[in-house]
Parts: sequence; C-alpha cells; structure tokens
Amino acid sequence: MQQGVGGGGAGWGQPGPHPAAPPQPPIAPAQGWPGQHQPPPQPGHQPPPHPMPSLSEATGHIPLPPAVAGTGGAVLAVLLIGPAGAGKTTVARHWASTRPVPTAHVSLDDVREWVCSGFADPQAGWNEHSEAQYRLARRTCGFAARNYLANGISCILDDAVFPDRPVVGLGGWKRHVGPTLLPVVLLPGLEIVLERNAARSGNRRLSDEEVARIHGRMAGWYGSGLPIIDNSHLDVEGTARALDEALARALTGP
Repeated sequence: MQQGVGGGGAGWGQPGPHPAAPPQPPIAPAQGWPGQHQPPPQPGHQPPPHPMPSLSEATGHIPLPPAVAGTGGAVLAVLLIGPAGAGKTTVARHWASTRPVPTAHVSLDDVREWVCSGFADPQAGWNEHSEAQYRLARRTCGFAARNYLANGISCILDDAVFPDRPVVGLGGWKRHVGPTLLPVVLLPGLEIVLERNAARSGNRRLSDEEVARIHGRMAGWYGSGLPIIDNSHLDVEGTARALDEALARALTGP
C-alpha cells in the first residue's frame, strides 16, 4: 500500500508509529550579521579583510584635504630681524611650534650664552671679544640651520641685524645658511621696545640708551624692500600670523 506523506503521524491506512526522519545538519548563519557566533579561524588561515567603504563610495563625494593658509608645508629658512625688545625670540618660537610641518627655532642669544666662562656681556659694551663671540655664534647657528634644512626641517633664526653692516649682517647670514634665506624685519615703536626691554633680566636686558640706539639704526630697513612688520599693537599669535603671511607673499613674489 502507498505510504503517507506529510506530518510526523502514521501513514495513511497504516496503524502504529511511523519511523522518525533522519536528523538534518543545521543551517549555517549568514556571515557578518551582528550578534551571531562566528566559528574560530583555523590555524594558519587568515580570513579575508572586509574593508569599510570610503567616504567617496558611500556618498559619491571626494574628500578634499584641509586648506592650509600661509606658508603651508614649505621647507623654509627664515631670519627674523629686529631690535632688542621687538619680541623676535618669542615670535620665532611660537611660529616654529605652530607650523603643520617640522620647524626648528635656533636662537642666536641662546647659542651665545653657551659660552660660560669668558662670556662677552653686551652690557659691558661692544668690543673685539663680543664681536668675535657674535661671529662664532652666527656661524654655529648657520651650521645648525643647514643641517636641519638638509633633513627637510624648516628653520627660523633671530638676530638684531643692522642694515648699515651688510657684510657681517644680512650678507653674513646668507653665507652661513644659504641664498634661499628669507629675512623679515620686526620693528615695533620705540616705546614698545623700551617697555619690553625693561621686563628683561640678566644678560638680555640692555640700557635704555642702547635700546634707543639700536632701534634708530633699525629704521634703515625702511626702503630696503624687506618685509617689515610693526607689531606694536599685535600679540604673539597675531605677529606670528603676520610673519607667516609675509613669508607666503615672499615665496609667491618675483
């Protein structure tokens, strides 16, 4: 007689229990669904990665890199010129520390003060010893700057360079660092540099007469063609931003 089909009951017309169907293997869950147990990977087998879709694949838009104003990622050699109290060292350090690329600050005053015994104190006046130590410090700073530049690191130096002494001033720096050196002059008003100088101490503080004399000689940079920033009413951040803008113009100019 024909066997019944369907449920687990007895076949049609056949009394008694029907033999149970053989067990079926479980259905494997879909891969990648959350909350489901995944079998551990076999030794020596690495499952293929599942890369996340990029932003352009997900939205159809191409992400653009963030815009960087000013000098951006250019490798630069900069000389920040100004009288005592202009804020050269502070501004140079801030500019170097806030650039998006590696940038070093080499302070001439710091290098001069490496000489401990026999230091030629500028407060004692200008003489052959202070002249010799200034020249040595400039050569040392230039050597350090060239090493940084050779390794792709920008460098900013600061010095009170006088326009009426081009051989030992700006010309000397270009010999030490290289012809691509970009000079910028920081020249606030006299009352500002006197106030800032008064807040100094130790070897960095000069007499008011010396500060006024240096400031007067710096006026010769007007008409030189170099970028000049009057930071009398700018804070450190604003002056560093003005410096970066001046350098960007110098890079794109003739």
